[in-house]
Amino acid sequence: MAIVTFVDETTAGERRAAWRLEIAEERLTAGELIPRRVFQEVAEFNTRTPEVFQGLVRPEDTERVLNGYALRTPRRIDPEAQTALALRAFAGNGFLVLVGDRQVTDPDEEIDLPLGTEVTFLKLVPLVGG
Repeated sequence: MAIVTFVDETTAGERRAAWRLEIAEERLTAGELIPRRVFQEVAEFNTRTPEVFQGLVRPEDTERVLNGYALRTPRRIDPEAQTALALRAFAGNGFLVLVGDRQVTDPDEEIDLPLGTEVTFLKLVPLVGG
């Protein structure tokens, strides 16, 4: 069993607190790892139902706020829809996945998950004016 540490960063220099997830497998593809991360953050949100969702990608019908995404109307987030958004964002370079110091670009690429693996999700911030 591996314990993977997830870190969210932006190209603007923001870094959120790291969090951990236990994963039974020692190898996963990026296309399997991203949904596990998304399902976990959605499950935690749906359990607590705070006003702001702090996840990898912006859910539909939300507004960007300082610490995440505010839901226009309180509701549960659909983990399947959120996973589809995340996989589309990964394919469209909405964020980069870094495992240790190596970038993963292919959703079918297998990732070794030894004890202490850190996976960074680097969210790309659009340039102002272009």
